[in-house]
Parts: sequence; structure tokens; C-alpha cells
Amino acid sequence: MKALSNSLNMITNLIQLLSPKVNGLSLVSCILHPVSVLRVPCALLLAPGAVNAQSEAELMALENELAALSIRTERLQDVEEIEILQRSYGYYVDKSLWYSLHDLWTEDGTLEIGGRGVFNGKDRVFEYMNVGLGPVGPARNLLVDHQQFQNIVTISADGQSAELRGIAMVMSSGGWGHCYYENDFVKENGVWKMKTLHGPFNMYSGYDIGWVDNIIINTWPAKFLPPPDLPPSVIYLAYPSYYVEPYHYPNPVTGEAMPPHDPAAGGEAFGRQQ
Repeated sequence: MKALSNSLNMITNLIQLLSPKVNGLSLVSCILHPVSVLRVPCALLLAPGAVNAQSEAELMALENELAALSIRTERLQDVEEIEILQRSYGYYVDKSLWYSLHDLWTEDGTLEIGGRGVFNGKDRVFEYMNVGLGPVGPARNLLVDHQQFQNIVTISADGQSAELRGIAMVMSSGGWGHCYYENDFVKENGVWKMKTLHGPFNMYSGYDIGWVDNIIINTWPAKFLPPPDLPPSVIYLAYPSYYVEPYHYPNPVTGEAMPPHDPAAGGEAFGRQQ
């Protein structure tokens, strides 16, 4: 971000030097903020005959470079805002702040955690939390701690949607949990919101013996209320079996899409001997 800022300042200074003044205004004076550069009618300041063709071409090249840097800056801001949104979800779950969590979703957003099935709409997300995990607010003898790591965010070309893959290690009064996230986000009126939260379990166990021996192979739709709107989108078993959630992003070196994974749980489905 610092390098981009320095580049923006350098190019802005060059435009300031090369830009003609029309009615006391220079081309660069119309740029109030780098992110808004694409909405600035800078060409209006280039009055006919004010500059020669070479200067105009130089200004156009600089303006195009500044616009490209502006888009990159905005995408970095998008990534930061999405990561804040994802982390806020974890903090709100930790303290049972269901109303605040409910506000993170779009009206038609969905939630699917473990094998419980799919809950449609932000009101059903609230019901899942409030009925299934307990009433609003922290409580005595209740511990929940979501530690989220390794987020990878991919922004769409138009900057209006995004995907995130991440990991959460969860400590709670009920035991240990480890899950992946493959979540979708959309930007509504300039604000990022959760569109889809999909969190398959990798491991789910109690404390007394630990995840080596005392394990829960997965949750299921009838494990606790409320019931889901739709059945699970994929059937799988957690540790000691395994399910690899498909990657939304390509290999960052080759650019090739990651191969699809067989949804069967472990063993021969993955070409391994049981």
C-alpha cells in the first residue's frame, strides 16, 4: 500500500508540472482522492489548443497510469474491508452478539456450518445462532474463541463481489473445532456484506481425551434446533476421515484451476489405501 501511495504521489506531481492551467485550475487540482480518480472529468480541463499534441499524450498516459493505480488501491481496500468483515463474524460469535452478526449478511444470504444444512436469509441466520447456540450476549461458564488464519481473498473484476478461503480454530466450552471457510461476499451501496458462509468441519472433538480418540465425525441436520431450510450441500466425514473443500482460486504460479475433490470421506476416493 505504501509503494502504491508513493507512485500515486509521484505521478500526481508530474501531472502538476505538465498540466496547463485553465481559469486558474490545473488538471491535478480536480483529483480530490486517488480512489475517486475514475469519476473525475479531468479531460474537461484540457481546453482546445491549450497544449500541444505531445503534452496531451503525455498527460493522457499519466492519467491512465494513475487510474490503474487507483483501481489497485481500491482493490486493496476491498480486501482489507472483507477481512475485517470476516473477523467481525468470529468476534460476534464468541460473545453471542447475534443482532450484530445478523447485520453482516445480505437479505438473501445463506449459512452452512458443518453438516447442519443450509439456512436461507439473514433472519434464519439469526435463528440458527439464537436458538441453536443460545440467547444473545455472553454468559457465565460459556467460552467460545474463534481464531481465524490464512485468509485468501479474491475480488471480482468489477469489484462488486468477492470470495474468501480461510481457517478457524475454535475453542469452546463444548470442545475443540477446526473448520475451513469458503465464503462469498457482495458490495451493496459501497458496503461489503456476507452473501454465503460455508464452513465445513475438518475436526470436531471434546477436551477430555482430545481429538485423537474422542471425536465427533460431523454434525447433522437434526443434531439440534432449529431445522435447516435445505439439506447439507455436501456429505462428508471429519477427522480421522477428511474432506477437502474445493478451492475457489487457481494455483497462484501456474494460473491453473485446482482439481476438483471427490466429496467421499478419505480412503480410496482420494486414491489412497485405507
